[in-house]
Amino acid sequence: MARRIAELAEVGPGDHVLEVGAGLGSLTLALAGAGALVLAVEFDQRLLPALQEVVAPLANVTVLSADATDVDWPAVLGEGRWVMASNLPYNVAVPVVMDLLERAPGIERYVVMVQREVGERLAARPGDEQYGAVSVRVAYRADADVLRRVPASVFWPRPSVESVLVRLTPHPPRVAAPPERLFAVIEAGFAERRKTMRNALRRMGFDASTADGVLSRCGIPPRARAETLALEDFARVASRLAEGDSG
Repeated sequence: MARRIAELAEVGPGDHVLEVGAGLGSLTLALAGAGALVLAVEFDQRLLPALQEVVAPLANVTVLSADATDVDWPAVLGEGRWVMASNLPYNVAVPVVMDLLERAPGIERYVVMVQREVGERLAARPGDEQYGAVSVRVAYRADADVLRRVPASVFWPRPSVESVLVRLTPHPPRVAAPPERLFAVIEAGFAERRKTMRNALRRMGFDASTADGVLSRCGIPPRARAETLALEDFARVASRLAEGDSG
């Protein structure tokens, strides 16, 4: 599986690769074997000695002992171009991916293995069961696709969950709405599943008349639910609210 991740990441000699959650180094070795310059990040102090021993002979691997949720990525990665290839720890997958998409523009592509539910959420489209606020926030910064499922049976010891491989390809924001307002509308829309966008805007402090007016001007029925709306729909609402346009 480690070799497959390296292949899907399309890394080769001289590529700078970020690996978060290097563990005992199986993926690290596959990436280094492809000729990449690997920055292997690992936080678990129990695993670090074994990881450092495994990669000690490799001049193209650097080990960083750090909590990936608390790394100053711009300082660590600098201004060069990067690829991220990782088997991400399940409990930090979403915050790490979102933080890197926002603060590490030098990463040109991601291939990450995550828990199946997390991966499906990252790549979900409107109407999909896993579609939520994270899905829309990802769509703001990247195209995301589930490449394949990875059954628990390929691991030892066998985990209790399935995994998926996800590819993310960053792009400039495709909507012009003010980000702070946009993300506030997204979070409000998904704060209570199966609630209407009219109720979401009212939770943000807008009265019913204003909420109905904004949604009408955006071509969105007041009783529409966030689960049915695309990034562009949320952007139209956020822009109207930012302009103070109640219709």
